[in-house]
Amino acid sequence: MLAFRSHLFNTLFYANLILRMIILSPWYFLVPRRIAYRVPKNWAMSNHWLMEKIVGTTFEIEGLENLPKGGYILAPKHQSFWDTYALLPWMKDPVYILKRELMMIPIFGWYVAKQRMIPVDRSARGKAMVEVMRRTKEEVSTGRELIIYPEGTRRPPGAEPVYKYGIARIYRDIAMPVVPVAMHPGLFWPRRSMMRYPGHFKVRILPAIEPGMDPDAFYAHLIEVTEKASDELLIDAAERNPNLPLPPQAAKRLAELRTAKAEAVKS
Repeated sequence: MLAFRSHLFNTLFYANLILRMIILSPWYFLVPRRIAYRVPKNWAMSNHWLMEKIVGTTFEIEGLENLPKGGYILAPKHQSFWDTYALLPWMKDPVYILKRELMMIPIFGWYVAKQRMIPVDRSARGKAMVEVMRRTKEEVSTGRELIIYPEGTRRPPGAEPVYKYGIARIYRDIAMPVVPVAMHPGLFWPRRSMMRYPGHFKVRILPAIEPGMDPDAFYAHLIEVTEKASDELLIDAAERNPNLPLPPQAAKRLAELRTAKAEAVKS
């Protein structure tokens, strides 16, 4: 039954994406960009509904009050396709730095271009990266929220963190608050898997790190606060969902955390 529900959700998820892009294209490309943002925002909300009703997966968000009123950099953990769209309903006008190849996908790439997302060639150096930073500064100067995944690529829940130093350079150059986000959607929507698992988990939006810190100090602080919250949420997810099959890295990290807690109690 779980495999059937997973397959049904995946089918409806992609059908929802493709049909919305086709049917809503005339309206989307005619209205102003900020009004057109309702399309991806409502698409994200519909995905949450589908996952709850078909798979049985729900979530709650802690710390929405930590989102600054103006522009900021959102720095979430990245484990799943889920976290690429999940927070869109709570954002006013987000902008992503994304792989250039995504812009070449028919219709989808046009949708992305309409929202003025920033394409980057991951192998680019020199002038190409200067242009990316110029575009980034231009977009955030209007109050948009820049979404960056500090680890760069999806990592399994519980895996040792590998943060890219680029987030520190962007923090230094753009001089805006950075908002870390901890979550474990990868436990319910694993990367490189068609399975989707029922249960409940938390998304925790942490207090903003204000601009002005030394980049090295910022980098260390970002990792510390994000990973501390991630450990807490891993324990919470395991306790809330005792029948959830944990991937090896998550099971290993959970055992380490429980051992450390037991030793702390003894001492």
